Amino acid sequence: MTTPTAPSPGEAVAHLTPERWQSANRLLVRKAIAEFTHERLLKPATLSAPEERYAAGRYSVHSDDGQTEYRFTARQFALDHWQVDADGLTRHRDGAELPLDALAFVTELRGTLGLGEQVLPVYLEEISSTLASTAFKLARTPVSADRLARSGFQEIEAGMTEGHPCFVANNGRLGFDVAEYRAYAPEAGAPVRLIWVAAHRDHATFTAAADLGYDKLLLSELSASTLRRFSAVMQEQGLDLDAYFLIPVHPWQWWNKLSVTFAAEVAQRNLVCLGHGDDDHLAQQSIRTFFNATNPGKHYVKTALSVLNMGFLRGLSAEYMKATPAINDWLADLVASDPVLRESGLAVLRECAAIGYHAAPYEAAAPKGSPYLKMLAALWRESPVPLLAPGERLATMASLLHTDADGGSFAAALIEQSGLDAETWLRRYLDTYLTPLLHCFYEYELVFMPHGENVILVLDDDGAPKRAIFKDIAEEIAVMNPDVQLPPEVERIRADVPEDMKILSLFTDVFDCFLRFLNGILAADGTLDEDTFWSAVADCVRDYQKSAPHLAERFERYDLFTESFALSCLNRLQLRDNQQMVDLQDPAGALQLVGELDNPLARFAP
Repeated sequence: MTTPTAPSPGEAVAHLTPERWQSANRLLVRKAIAEFTHERLLKPATLSAPEERYAAGRYSVHSDDGQTEYRFTARQFALDHWQVDADGLTRHRDGAELPLDALAFVTELRGTLGLGEQVLPVYLEEISSTLASTAFKLARTPVSADRLARSGFQEIEAGMTEGHPCFVANNGRLGFDVAEYRAYAPEAGAPVRLIWVAAHRDHATFTAAADLGYDKLLLSELSASTLRRFSAVMQEQGLDLDAYFLIPVHPWQWWNKLSVTFAAEVAQRNLVCLGHGDDDHLAQQSIRTFFNATNPGKHYVKTALSVLNMGFLRGLSAEYMKATPAINDWLADLVASDPVLRESGLAVLRECAAIGYHAAPYEAAAPKGSPYLKMLAALWRESPVPLLAPGERLATMASLLHTDADGGSFAAALIEQSGLDAETWLRRYLDTYLTPLLHCFYEYELVFMPHGENVILVLDDDGAPKRAIFKDIAEEIAVMNPDVQLPPEVERIRADVPEDMKILSLFTDVFDCFLRFLNGILAADGTLDEDTFWSAVADCVRDYQKSAPHLAERFERYDLFTESFALSCLNRLQLRDNQQMVDLQDPAGALQLVGELDNPLARFAP
C-alpha cells in the first residue's frame, strides 16, 4: 500500500493520451530551446532576421550529428530572453517532418548540452516525469487566467502549470509513483493527512522560537482528542508519550523510507507510528511543504521527502534544523526594527519550531550532507492568513508568470482587475518586492532566494499589490558582510562571497530568474512595452538610492546600473550533476558563469 485511495492502474495514467503527450512535448521543447539558448548552450542560426527590434524572426538549431533540424519563430527581449512560439516549432530530418519529442531532443543534443553518461539517463527520467506532469495539467478542466486571478490562495497555488521558470526539467519528483503523484503533487490539489510519529527524546532534537515551547506548539497544532488518541497508542505498548517528541511525516516518507530504512528504530521503539493526524493539508509548490486546509491559521508544516527534484533530494537535515528558529527570530527582529522595511510592509513567515531525528547508525556512517542524514525532520512555519487585514487576499508570486491554455496572462488579468494602468501596477509591485531586497542588500549585505515560490503577495480586493511576505528563510538567506556581528547560533548564514560576485544575488535571482520572464510576458501580449518595464525598475532603484544617501559608497561599489553582469546558468548546474547541483556549504563556488548579459538598467543610469 502506497496511498490510501490509489486509482486503478488504468485510471492512474488516463491523462497520458497521444494528443496531450504531443502538446506537452511541444511546450517542453519550446522551453528547452529558449532556456538553453539563454544559457548559451545553443546558438540558433538565423533563417530570416526580424524586420525591427524585438520583432519575430525565424531560426534553426541542429542536433549534434547535424542530421536533425529544429525550426522556430522567436522574439528576443532584454537579458537575452527568447520568446519561442510553440505553434511554429517543427522538427526535420532527411527532408521529412518528425513529431516533437523532448526525450529525443535531449538525446540528439547530449554532446552540446554536456550530458555525461551517468547524468543523461536520470535527466531523461526527469524530463519524462516533467512531461507526464504537464499532460496531467492539460487533462484538467481549463481555468482562464482571469478566473484564476479572482480565486483563493490555495486555488492559485494548485493552478500553477509551469514550475520554476528557468529549469527545463523542473517537475522530476523522482521517487513518486503515478498514484503518489496524484495524491501528493500540488497541482493535484488532493487533501493529505500527515502521519505522526513519536521520536524518543534521547535521539531527537527540538528547538523553537523564543516565544514558543514544545507544549504550546503541540496544543496549537493538535486537538485534545488527537493528543489523547496518540497517548493511547503509546500506552497500549507500555510507552510514555512524555518521553517522546511528536514529528509530522509526509506519508510517502513513511511508506518508502522510514518504515524500511529506519526499521531498526521502529523495532526498538525509538520511533513509534501514531497514525494520521486529523487535519487536511494541501501540498505547496515546493512539494514537501503543507498548508493546513482544515484550519488555515495554523502553521505550515515542512517535511523531509527523499524525492529527487531539480538537482536535490528534498530531505531535511536534522542537524541543520537546530538553528532554524534562532535564524528566523534574528531576521524577524531585524525586519521589525528597520523603519524602511516596516514602511515597505515586508513580513517574514518565521520557521518558528524545528525537530530532527538522529539515527545513530547513519550518523556514524554517512558523510556530512548525505541524504541518509536528512530522512526525518520537520519544521513549522507561520501561516500568512492571520496577517491579512479586511479587503486583502494572498497569491504566490509564482502566479505572475502563469499563462493559461490560451496564452492568457495571470499578471495581465490582475492589472486589468485592479483598474490601474500597467505601469502604476508594476511600480506598486516593485515597491513591495524589490525595494525590501535592495535595502537588505545595501544596508546589511543580507540576501534572500526571492523566487516566485518563496514570496507571497498580499493583494487588495481588486488585485493591486499591497505588500510582500518572504518565506523559506533559514535555508535560503545569507549575510555576506564578514564584519557584521551575528549571534553564535545564527553564524551559519554567513557566506564568504567574493566581492565582485555579491551583486549577482540581485542580478541573477531577481533580474534574470524572475523579472526577465515577467517582462517577456507583459511585452509579448502588449500589456506593457519593455522600455517602460525596465524604466519602472530603474525608477524603483533610483528612488531607493535617493532615500538612502548614507549608502552612496555601496551603491557605487555594487552598481545596479552597470553595463553588463555575469550570466549565471542554472540548467548547466543540473546538466552537470542532477543528484546534487550545488554544494550547500559553498554555493558561490558552484556557480556556472558563462559570459555577460547586457544590463537593461544601464541606459537609465542616474
